[in-house]
Amino acid sequence: MNNILIKLLFFAGMMQMSFSGIAQQKSETQKPLKVAIIGLVHTHVHWILGRDKLGDIEIVGIVEPNRKLAEAYSKQHGYSMDIVFNTMEELMAKTKPEAVFAFNTIYDHLKTVEFFAPRGIHVMVEKPLAVNIEAAEKMLSLSKKYHTYLLTNYETTWYGSNKAAWQIINDSAKIGAINKFVFHTGHQGPIEIGCNPEFLAWLTDPVLNGGGALTDFGCYGANLATWYLKGEHPLTVTAIAQHFKPQEYPKVEDEATIVLTYPKTQVIIQASWNWPYSRKDMEIYGQDGYVFCLDRDNMLVMKKDQKQKVNFKAEPLDAGRQDPFMYFANLIRGTIKMEPYDLSSEKNNEIVMKILEASKQSVKTGKTIKWNEFYKN
Repeated sequence: MNNILIKLLFFAGMMQMSFSGIAQQKSETQKPLKVAIIGLVHTHVHWILGRDKLGDIEIVGIVEPNRKLAEAYSKQHGYSMDIVFNTMEELMAKTKPEAVFAFNTIYDHLKTVEFFAPRGIHVMVEKPLAVNIEAAEKMLSLSKKYHTYLLTNYETTWYGSNKAAWQIINDSAKIGAINKFVFHTGHQGPIEIGCNPEFLAWLTDPVLNGGGALTDFGCYGANLATWYLKGEHPLTVTAIAQHFKPQEYPKVEDEATIVLTYPKTQVIIQASWNWPYSRKDMEIYGQDGYVFCLDRDNMLVMKKDQKQKVNFKAEPLDAGRQDPFMYFANLIRGTIKMEPYDLSSEKNNEIVMKILEASKQSVKTGKTIKWNEFYKN
């Protein structure tokens, strides 16, 4: 299978998730939100570039100094090179976005917020929020100071199965008190699935990405666990990381496991660039049963009074909340409300960054990190 086909398959699921069930819906916003794209080097950018025009957002500018890459995507998706600028300064001189979506390196998220927040422009970045907790705190401080949104986008936020699992575990009659979450996230490896050179150049760099598989896929489980546990932070963080493929990934780990302990719950996050196939699934165990989210739609539920597990498909997410772009537009317009520890929220992703930071420290020292000692403030 050639690299182009692999990449198309890689994004097909994400695209289908965005368009499924929403192509015939009208946006809840009264007028399109004027947005700009900052960077094209994160290939999740195909999600917004290839998205149907639903009338909720209007792309008014793109910042990407790599003209060859911008031209290639222009041919693929049909946008005009007239809206492509080399710098954020050039963008602002020509157009006035209300919000920006960052598809640059994780390291450049801080620069993006430093530029746009003082101008009152809202920012959504791709996961994780930042390369480290220091950068994250600076970004969050700027967002708070200038009263702008700073959201983090995860593909799994838009899975109907995760919302259905929330409803099940918050109904105490379903599977009882929750005592364990297990998250499996990752794929065969960014080289193996055919990521382009512009993506690989920073994704496999410990400075530009903040790490390897641990940050790339460990953040998913940390994000979902924080949501399910309603903002509770762990008591301890223990992590191990390994290099199974040092020839392909000499600078960063390609295998990581994070174990989080809470007063009555354990969370296990298995983040890997070594799975035999792409996966973002989870298992939730309660005293009286379990819920498995197999993918964005399909689930298994087993209760102790049943003789066999039940297979079912999750309902689509609520209108206006079915992909990051409509969600951000509706949030800015005030037609929907974000709860404090929602998956995209600032508070949730501050905890995510603290979990990742403690995980890296655990890997470095070979010790379990006690939360209240590591974060004394």
